[in-house]
Amino acid sequence: MLDGMETTSTPLSGRRAQAARNDLLILEAAREVFLADPGAPISAVAERAGVGISALYRRYASKDELLQRLAGDGLRRYIAEVEAALADDGDPWSAFAGFMSRCVEAGSSSLTQRLSGSFTATEELNREGYRASQLTQELIDRTKTSGGLRPDIEVGDLSLLFEQLQSVKVGDQDRTHRLQHRYLSLLLEALHSPSAPPLPGPPPTWQEISGRYNG
Repeated sequence: MLDGMETTSTPLSGRRAQAARNDLLILEAAREVFLADPGAPISAVAERAGVGISALYRRYASKDELLQRLAGDGLRRYIAEVEAALADDGDPWSAFAGFMSRCVEAGSSSLTQRLSGSFTATEELNREGYRASQLTQELIDRTKTSGGLRPDIEVGDLSLLFEQLQSVKVGDQDRTHRLQHRYLSLLLEALHSPSAPPLPGPPPTWQEISGRYNG
């Protein structure tokens, strides 16, 4: 009986492992395809991943569902970074600057920017987005209180600043990362100026930022 159980469980484990590998291939391919062209068909993702279209549809019933997964992954990674910054009990400005650097390195904002308006945001995504906004506000408030951040910066400002940094691209990936961090350094100098003159106009609102992700 034990031999029989072991024999039947091994193929199942192998199928699960293959399904997991296919899912990773699909998600990596989807990021590449939709960064290049958000309007690309889902068949282009299957081709890039090297899997059959039926294997893709078994995991994601539609392009909308795949885009929702990509957006959700990006949000969760962002939330993990802001939580790590809030858990850092060292110098508040250093924690904030480290958070900014890690977010640029992760690159999730480049995907967010490209996917804007191309899919329907689910209630879960809206909840996660609101949570990300609240946590970022907490980090901003803490950094302002310490005197490290100019007083007129708000959550929406950071969202658009990340997108601007992620839009910096040249042919070589390593060179792209170096340039993104070059301009992040300039940006951090501007943010780390509590006595700077006020910025013109109000910051973007939550409605303006979140409303872009409804297709």
